[in-house]
Amino acid sequence: MVLISLIGQCFQQPARFVGCVTLSISTLIFTGFSYAETVSFPQAWQQLLQVSDQLQAKNQHVNRAKAEESAGDALNYPSLNVAGSYTRLEKPIELDLQDLNPLASLDVSTLPSAITDVLATIPSSMYVTPFTEQDVFRASLQAMWPIYTGGRITAAQGIHAAQVSESEQEFALASRELFLQLVDRYYAVSVTQTLAETQKQLVDSLSLHASHAEKLEQQGQIAKVERLNAQVALENAKVDWGKAKRQYEMAEIALARMLHVPAVNPTTGLFMLEQQPSLSRLSQLTLTQHPALKLLEAKEAQANGLVDLEKGGYFPTVYLYGNYTLYEDDSLFSQVEPDWMVGVGVSIPLISRDGRSGKVLAAKSALLQARYTKAQTRQDLSLLIDQSYRQMLQAKEEVDALDTSLALATENLRLRELAFNQGLSTSIDRVDAELSLTAVKTKQLGAKYRYMQAYAKVMAVSGQVDEYVNRTQIQGASHAD
Repeated sequence: MVLISLIGQCFQQPARFVGCVTLSISTLIFTGFSYAETVSFPQAWQQLLQVSDQLQAKNQHVNRAKAEESAGDALNYPSLNVAGSYTRLEKPIELDLQDLNPLASLDVSTLPSAITDVLATIPSSMYVTPFTEQDVFRASLQAMWPIYTGGRITAAQGIHAAQVSESEQEFALASRELFLQLVDRYYAVSVTQTLAETQKQLVDSLSLHASHAEKLEQQGQIAKVERLNAQVALENAKVDWGKAKRQYEMAEIALARMLHVPAVNPTTGLFMLEQQPSLSRLSQLTLTQHPALKLLEAKEAQANGLVDLEKGGYFPTVYLYGNYTLYEDDSLFSQVEPDWMVGVGVSIPLISRDGRSGKVLAAKSALLQARYTKAQTRQDLSLLIDQSYRQMLQAKEEVDALDTSLALATENLRLRELAFNQGLSTSIDRVDAELSLTAVKTKQLGAKYRYMQAYAKVMAVSGQVDEYVNRTQIQGASHAD
């Protein structure tokens, strides 16, 4: 865009068009395209929302909490899994009929000889029935569905939902803190730039004064000490001007780094409202909508869920279960065992070593902690909005009061200048008047900056960031008109 603008200016010089374009391109190359981008405050805020790594990190925290909440919904569903096993037995499971009654207790000597002869011809292996092989392979489909857990599933899901709310409020808090930081850095550029310009005006004025003093000394109208006093004041002003320029450069770098741009030129200036917002409305909005209070409400909900979760350990767990055999060997045991089974199971806790009673007490303490913290936070926020509002009013009163001081300092400088030129006043009086005027301008500029900071704080604390941004846009448009 800068190159197009420069080339557009070259069209106004047809005779030197080629040379002008070459010079424009060379200028861009040698300056490294270091042109400051003009940015209004609303544009800077939108830019910051897009490029802030801090907000992106908080946003990913919200996404993680939502994903965990979605994962918690699966607690209501049954579980289904495939299980397989291979087992190597010491020996196959077998049953010898000779070990069972009545053969085990039979006295062969009491039997007739014919029967004894027949039994003797039967090998012992004929009495053995194998149930399994030595290597056992199994595969089955297993299902389990909890239908009553003493409220633990509902409590866990409630905790996940509260964690989502907590992460969202943390994002809102981070956004407001970033907004206040942007206000500080954005208007710091304008303030330091104005201070540098004010110091430059002081240097120019004192330079002219030192030149006049030198001429008056040459004409014998003033003493040498008067001329030296003017030069010392000039040198001190140059030092202050250098400091002001460095402060402006640092403020501009801080804002540019914050917005992830090479250079930036703010276009929205300082302003003051003619009618201040209502304190009662600000307090009401703060105590009903502040993210810190909602975050503590989420903490309280989590603590309540934790109490219910720990209490659920005292209740039984009822579940449905099922098993379907997918693969088994050809042993007798496998033929006897059914291919599928379903049923209802119940687990009743009697004595455990997980310290349920202590966990319940800890959860109740966490609940009380959240409630007390919330009450204290309400007091702190009420105090914060009151203090910030009064700081805003104090800054406005300072600006209004300094208008008269500014007029007085301006008139005093004019009179001291006339008196010095006529030899009726000393150089010290003239320099003091110049410094007084600069001090009043600086003090009033600082009061305007503090007003913007306090106004931004009351709007951020009460959750009216968008209204503040819209106000800056309106003020910027009015200044442009």
